[in-house]
Amino acid sequence: MQSFRYLESAYAIPDAKAAAYRDAWDYLAGPGSWWTGAQRIAIAEATRAAVECPLCQQRAAALSPYTIDGEHTPAAGTSADAPLLPARFVDAVHRIRTDPARLTGPWVDSLIDHEFGYGHYVELISVIATLISIDSFHEVLGIPLEPLPAARPGFPDRYRPPGAAIDVAWVPMIYPQNLTDAEADIYFGSAQTGNVIRALSLVPEAVRKLHSVSAVQYLPTPQIMDMSASGSLSLTRPQTELVAARTSALNDCFY
Repeated sequence: MQSFRYLESAYAIPDAKAAAYRDAWDYLAGPGSWWTGAQRIAIAEATRAAVECPLCQQRAAALSPYTIDGEHTPAAGTSADAPLLPARFVDAVHRIRTDPARLTGPWVDSLIDHEFGYGHYVELISVIATLISIDSFHEVLGIPLEPLPAARPGFPDRYRPPGAAIDVAWVPMIYPQNLTDAEADIYFGSAQTGNVIRALSLVPEAVRKLHSVSAVQYLPTPQIMDMSASGSLSLTRPQTELVAARTSALNDCFY
């Protein structure tokens, strides 16, 4: 059965939005650069489980989240005998989902070792952000969350852009002048791009999916700096930016 049919919605949902969401679901289900499809779906399941996690709620209310230990609410179907995600990455998913404003660079560095690198972390962020964007849309409409797709088999490609390096962020990123042919499209040929986009550039496909979802929920990336552009939205650009600014403030986004 086709996903994102929106039969329960009281509002007409543009075909382009449903198509972008189906594409995002396909992205989540397959192997990426660093995680398998099964692991990526496990990340998505953990993201949803974090919303009702008592440990996360206790940490969010604490002066410091690092002073409270415990066990997170497991995602449905999680096997204690053969978990798909190492415990520190389950914890990372829950922290990113429920208390992102208090993450730190040293905490990110603590996740990294010879087996799990910055690429794993950036791809983790991509899966979480993709899911939250689409789930939030459903929550606003008051309709059930879309069931997660079945994972597809396959292996991560382990591609790491050669031009990626740590500069102003906690993870390696790519400047436009350091793109190679394999990821040359991710900034649409622009000589300058925002760090919010560069943040995912260690995993080029994550940037592509960010553009795809953003185009139907906000604006196509090439139009963002054009203050007269409103994309396919029925809101005017000033109205759109007011909503975006208020949402950012409620989410403690320093941008």
